[in-house]
Amino acid sequence: MIKEHRSIVLDDVVNTEHKIMEDSISVWESEGGSLSNTLRHHMTGSLDQIEWAERIRAQVNGEFDRVLNALQVAALKQSEQDRLDTYAMMLILEEKRGETLSNERAGYFIHDWQELRDQVRKLIMNDARYRAIKERAFPN
Repeated sequence: MIKEHRSIVLDDVVNTEHKIMEDSISVWESEGGSLSNTLRHHMTGSLDQIEWAERIRAQVNGEFDRVLNALQVAALKQSEQDRLDTYAMMLILEEKRGETLSNERAGYFIHDWQELRDQVRKLIMNDARYRAIKERAFPN
């Protein structure tokens, strides 16, 4: 049962990482080799709000990168099961990044993300899949 779970989680991680790489390469190629516009969407709001929100969105993306890098470093030092759990958390993180960065309302970034605190951590911790991982790792 545990081996099946490990295999399923590992397959999901590998498939997701492969898709992320393919998507990144596709964006790179379609934009003439530049990923700088990957964060650009057609935002709603005034021109000033959109400009402000795009700067915030780039910072938010950087915060997701920072958390992802921390998880990657931690995974290198972990046992097999803990590493699989960390990979699962990385998948959750990437899903939350997509949900967050795809929001097209300038006001969302200005209101909710202007002050980067621990929003990324909270997004992950409030996810039911994350709580299930923690409950399995640390049963009461």
